[in-house]
Amino acid sequence: MTLKDITKWHKGLSKVYAVGVWTIVGSFAYFQLTGGLKDLDSDQNKEEKVEDNKDSNQIIYKTEYTKSVVIYKKDFVPYTTRIYNFIQSFTGGPGSGDGPN
Repeated sequence: MTLKDITKWHKGLSKVYAVGVWTIVGSFAYFQLTGGLKDLDSDQNKEEKVEDNKDSNQIIYKTEYTKSVVIYKKDFVPYTTRIYNFIQSFTGGPGSGDGPN
């Protein structure tokens, strides 16, 4: 690769970078001037947490366009708690499983 090829390559990538940066700056300015970002904070897009009395392990999140159902397993222990208890078993802290306190 010669010095001319390197300068051509550098100028080309500089132009691509400049177009990308100015696109982001221009989009931000456009949305600020037109108020397009204010629509994202409207009450229509906020989630509503609706609990169903049929199953206590089921939680439903409703929005204007979507409905998400989260079902928790019975006696589920999160992974972070499992890892914490595992580490505590080595240090002899609470929940170590060494027998009665």
